[in-house]
Amino acid sequence: MANVLLTFPEGKHKVLTMSYDDGRTADKRLVSLFNEHRIKGTFHLNSGLAGRNDRIPLEEVGEVYRGHEISAHTVTHPTMARCAKEQIVGEIMEDRKALESITGYPVRGFSYPNGSFNLQIKDMLPYLGIEYARTVASHGDFRMPDDFMEWNPTCHHNQNLPELAETFKQLNQRLRLHMMYVWGHSYEFDQDNNWELIESFCESIGNRDDIWYATNMEIVDYMKKFQQLRFSASMDLVYNPFYDSIWLEVDGTTVEVKGGSQMKLV
Repeated sequence: MANVLLTFPEGKHKVLTMSYDDGRTADKRLVSLFNEHRIKGTFHLNSGLAGRNDRIPLEEVGEVYRGHEISAHTVTHPTMARCAKEQIVGEIMEDRKALESITGYPVRGFSYPNGSFNLQIKDMLPYLGIEYARTVASHGDFRMPDDFMEWNPTCHHNQNLPELAETFKQLNQRLRLHMMYVWGHSYEFDQDNNWELIESFCESIGNRDDIWYATNMEIVDYMKKFQQLRFSASMDLVYNPFYDSIWLEVDGTTVEVKGGSQMKLV
């Protein structure tokens, strides 16, 4: 039987994803920086607060975040663990509707406002069309998540970012997949007067051939598609029912399983 392992696109073993909340105007500078270095970001927005107090107006959202992911963050940014379930449903669904009217695609991601959630909220999210939810509980390493509804990031950008970036760049162990997940708020760079932190990070870690740069949703979709590949019992055949390719390592050799195709693995 072949030893078949998942890899990221093109056989890569490392992925970088960035996650920023609240939709403040500093996002424009951050998006420009990401674009310059081929880095992908996910931006979690409060549709009911758009255009207020230095927040990007809703009508500008589609253009500002072009090429990146727009994700839900509730309409008004409440502390969700203190809310009735009816309010939770409204905050998420109305946020999705408003954002989708601008983006033109289903908004399926989420980050917990104020980092507040509980088991009841987690259990509700799939029924509200949410497929992942980011916390603020940084763990400081490069593990893949066990639970996408409680997706803990590697670090906030003020938590040892340069040191973690250097460690991540030097990882070459192929037994596991590695993810660096950075979160924060772009306005913090203005408040802390430390734009050079994220600028040097992007220059250092961007435009590398050994890293997959992906949005939060792209990672979730890729992992789910792997789980739904159709393998033969003897692991010598695989069928990919999706449009996009999934990349595997078969007995140490990188293999592209193209969308809509069936192929022999051995």
